Order: sequence, then C-alpha cells, then structure tokens
Amino acid sequence: MAMSPEDQAQQSPRFYGGRMLLAMPGMSDPNFARAAIAMCVHDAHGAMGLDISRAIEGLSVAGLMENFGIEAPQLAHVPVVRGGPVEAQRGFVLHGPDWSGQDSLAVTDEWQLSGSMDILKAIAGGKGPMRFIVALGYSGWGAGQLEFEMKHHGWFLGGPVPAELGGLAPGRRWDASFAACGIDSRLLAGNAGQA
Repeated sequence: MAMSPEDQAQQSPRFYGGRMLLAMPGMSDPNFARAAIAMCVHDAHGAMGLDISRAIEGLSVAGLMENFGIEAPQLAHVPVVRGGPVEAQRGFVLHGPDWSGQDSLAVTDEWQLSGSMDILKAIAGGKGPMRFIVALGYSGWGAGQLEFEMKHHGWFLGGPVPAELGGLAPGRRWDASFAACGIDSRLLAGNAGQA
C-alpha cells in the first residue's frame, strides 16, 4: 500500500545531515543541475554540504597541493570537485574515518569532514585516509532555507552518503546516488507530463 504524502512527511527526518541531497532533472538553478550533495551539517541554524558530482576542469588534487608547496605527483589523476557556489576558494576534504584530525567532523559512520592543511599533508605523505574527496567551495543554506526548498524546489532526499561514492568518477555520482535509492535516473523527467 502506498504511503500518503502526510505519512511520508512524518517519516522524513527533520534534518538531513549524513544524507545525499540530489537535484531532480529540471532544477531551475544552474549551480545545482545534476548535483549530488553530501549533506555534512544540518540543524536549526542552517545546512552545509558538498556537491561531489562535478570535477573542476583542469585541477587535480596534486595541482591543488602544489599551490601550497606540497608535492603529491601520485595524485595527478584525482580530481578536485566544485563543492558549491559558496566560498569557492575554501577547501574541504570528505574522507573515511581511518584518519581524524583536530578539526574533523563526523558526518556519518563512513565519512568525516576536515578542512585543515594537516589532512592534505597526510594524504600527500601516504598517511591520510584511504578514501577521500577534495572539494573547493560548499553549498550552504540559512536557517529554514533548505526545509523551504525541499517543499518548493526540485530536490530529492536520498539515503546515507554511500562509502563507495569516493571510488566513482564525479560525473557518475549523481546516477549512483539515485541508484542507491532504487531509482534509475534515466527514467526521471525534468517536467511534468499531461494526461
């Protein structure tokens, strides 16, 4: 038996930290077309997440580290993602729990968030987390803004941030996040039909 919208609303969590926030096809804001946002923080004061679905063209983790005087040529094939339109020069690392620094924030049991140079140095030296995603910028919402958007815009609340997303190319993470919810993204439409 299908659930009514009221029943679904009652089962939805109030806050979305640790979940995937996925842009539906037809999202009106081009900053978020095909966005797969790993929600890192969400509470009564607002929300913050990283869009992990878009590589920054021409920028690798090795290239980013080089700007800070850190040598890591072994990371020349690892892309940096555009985490969102807010503070586009600020760096974040979404990573597995096998490394923890002073400023690390637990996102889920599988993921932590760090923003210090220590994690970049650890990754370059082979002493960092095995699984990581490096992002510049983030996606942010003020108090109540995301909740409003969830009711009025083209967002889909996915499941917990899957551990395996770190091993996928950024361009495949949107499809994979829908697939983790049992949804074939190829069947989604950007506009409503008429009967």
